[in-house]
Amino acid sequence: MSGSDAGRDGAGDGRPGREAPTGAYAGRRRRRRGRGERSMVPDASFSSYYGKPVLNKPTWKALDIAGYLYLGGLAGASSLLAAGGELTGRPGLAAPAKLGAAGAISLSLAALVHDLGRPKRFLNMLRVFKPTSPMSVGSWILVGYAPLTMAAAATEAAGRYRLLGSTAAEVAGRYRLLGTAATLAAAVLGPAVATYTAVLLSDTAVPSWHEGYRQLPFVFAGSAAAAASGLALAAAPAAQAGPARRTALLGATLELGAFQLMKRRMGITAEPFDRGSPRILLRASEALTVTGAALALLSGRLRDRRVALAAGAALLTGSAALRFGVFHAGVASAEDPRYTVVPQRERLTKQGS
Repeated sequence: MSGSDAGRDGAGDGRPGREAPTGAYAGRRRRRRGRGERSMVPDASFSSYYGKPVLNKPTWKALDIAGYLYLGGLAGASSLLAAGGELTGRPGLAAPAKLGAAGAISLSLAALVHDLGRPKRFLNMLRVFKPTSPMSVGSWILVGYAPLTMAAAATEAAGRYRLLGSTAAEVAGRYRLLGTAATLAAAVLGPAVATYTAVLLSDTAVPSWHEGYRQLPFVFAGSAAAAASGLALAAAPAAQAGPARRTALLGATLELGAFQLMKRRMGITAEPFDRGSPRILLRASEALTVTGAALALLSGRLRDRRVALAAGAALLTGSAALRFGVFHAGVASAEDPRYTVVPQRERLTKQGS
């Protein structure tokens, strides 16, 4: 029986499926009449075949890779402070910065190799140099940077202790030029070491890393500066820590400002930063970084060693919390298809308009 026949025979007033809904849905619609139309379109859901994510989430170990990101930034920025201390006659600032850079980059490389599983895999990355690959470029930067920090730290140590029967003054005079050259060369590569990992993350398909590619290097640069200044404040004499205090303020401002700008420009892919464990880590990072910068300025006025130590601890911990928060947010965004599908649809819509 057609819809017109139903109207003539009194079996219904309209066409089935449109004006004359039946079953449980009809009852719901009658009950909701007067409160607005019920949406006929279900909420969008994002899934892929067999319920698997659109992207394979990163298989990197959190402790290894987030630690690698953090320690690399600490090393690179510490080399800049070491060079500044060297050039301005602040040995109490230059010495801990040199040793900190060497120690941090050693631990960073160890974390990277541990995640790779075998040292041979890191060496395999050096078989070619590919300028379009952040991983390839970063590997070669590390190979050039690490020996320079070791040389700077070794000559610093040689100038303080007796070596093979020579007096400290003789050793210091013999290796001073070599140590200065290594320190300055490491400082040239320091900014790249501190920020190339942000480019590495942004070059992946992980939504919350990729969509932040404009500001993430600045976030990592500020975080690295804050961490390096924290180490210097904790180890250097207050009278020579002026550059570290100024670096702490600059790094904290850059980190917090760039991160907020990044989240505003990322759209939906910024959501993982404000959910779950990344939210806790990043909120803690903000609080620690602000507190550390304030204590750094206060330590310059009070000349109190305890305040400087507290500032250093807050800045170091805040920088670490940022790197771990960014890492976990990226993993979470890869697990949810929505953060991959929605930005793609938005880009297609813009292209079609």
